[in-house]
Amino acid sequence: MLTVHHLNQSRSQRVLWALEELNLPYQIVRYQRGANMLAPESLKKIHPLGKSPIVENDGHVIAESGAILEYLQEIGDPESRFKPQDIDGKLQYRFWLHYAEGSLMSLMMIKLVLQMLGKSPVPLGLRTVGKVLGTGVQKAWLNKQIATHAGFIESHLAKTPWFAGETLSMADIQMSFPLFALLSRGGIPSLPNIAAWKARVEARPAWQQAIEKGGPFSLPGE
Repeated sequence: MLTVHHLNQSRSQRVLWALEELNLPYQIVRYQRGANMLAPESLKKIHPLGKSPIVENDGHVIAESGAILEYLQEIGDPESRFKPQDIDGKLQYRFWLHYAEGSLMSLMMIKLVLQMLGKSPVPLGLRTVGKVLGTGVQKAWLNKQIATHAGFIESHLAKTPWFAGETLSMADIQMSFPLFALLSRGGIPSLPNIAAWKARVEARPAWQQAIEKGGPFSLPGE
């Protein structure tokens, strides 16, 4: 049976969602973030990087969300319900599957780090300077980058309900974590197409089942 090493409030939520969509049996090994919001050291016993998600199956240990989702699609989706077969769909599928972590999530992580510069665990004496620095970098550079990416995604979702076409694919599952982060902490007031996509995601029974099994999921902003 598949084993998911699941960290609360993490990218492993989308792996649970994928498994529910595929109706594959699995078991969960749970981990909790520490006060520093990092994964516990015990995850390094499963994979040297100590990051979640990690999936074990048939003696194999698979890490990285995109690699995991591609693996699950290959072993659990023989009819390719979650991977388009037309050339345009395939190109969109591949692009968004890699864009999620390669482009969008990196901006969201920078945003989170800069927002934390004025808070614990930054030493108290450095928080004022940290807050000024973090706010300045966001205003001068980061917020403009995020707005460009948000506009790009918003325009794409104006043309199609899902990222790779008319039906849900693994590309949508991969995009879920950074897009939830964008809506939570991106600082952009109106993204109706992205918000409508998020509502479609949350209405899916498989998403709801993944939340029920994995625990509450939210990505708070500032």
